[in-house]
Amino acid sequence: MGDHYFESDPRSSSESRSINVSLPGGEIEMVTDGGVFSPKRLDPGTKVLIEGMGDLCGLPDAPIVDVGCGYGPIVAHLALTCPERQFWAVDVNSRARELCRTNMQALGLADRVQVLSPEEVPAHPIAGIVSNPPIRVGKSALHELLELWLSKVISGGESWLVVQKHLGADSLTKWLTEQGWPAEKVSSKKGSRLLRVCALPGGSQGQPAKSSSR
Repeated sequence: MGDHYFESDPRSSSESRSINVSLPGGEIEMVTDGGVFSPKRLDPGTKVLIEGMGDLCGLPDAPIVDVGCGYGPIVAHLALTCPERQFWAVDVNSRARELCRTNMQALGLADRVQVLSPEEVPAHPIAGIVSNPPIRVGKSALHELLELWLSKVISGGESWLVVQKHLGADSLTKWLTEQGWPAEKVSSKKGSRLLRVCALPGGSQGQPAKSSSR
């Protein structure tokens, strides 16, 4: 088996390339490489997320986090759209983080996009997350990942996720709501569900209601 994009240190040899990424505001050039998520093109699900998520510029004054940032197309779109905001781009994959740093620097966004490993993330409330989450890590690990991040979102914040229908988008929507994070399907396109997840009452100080199953 080859590398998984959610491995911390990809073993595959470098195959650096530049690709053109079409964003709502125009086309940008980004550097990608082997061993990261969707290195040859903008992933269709990620495209659904970028084009369909709401305007996040008016969220509470706290960082917005791209969870599983890869080489950075989602956070690049957000930072270009919301020039007054700060963002965290977080990924376990060291190669993805380096690519993301390179791309943010090239786009003039390095002063507002902080690229971090999960271990480097400050203990700080956030305004929301955006993510094409790593479904293939398994249900239990995925639930733990989402619980970790959604519990940090402050009152008035919101999060946006894109999940393929055949990989459990509907069951994840139900699980999120059962945990106390109201989730709604905003759209369905190209086999992907776009989900909006509201913050808990009381924001990051609250605790989600736990269900008996994961």
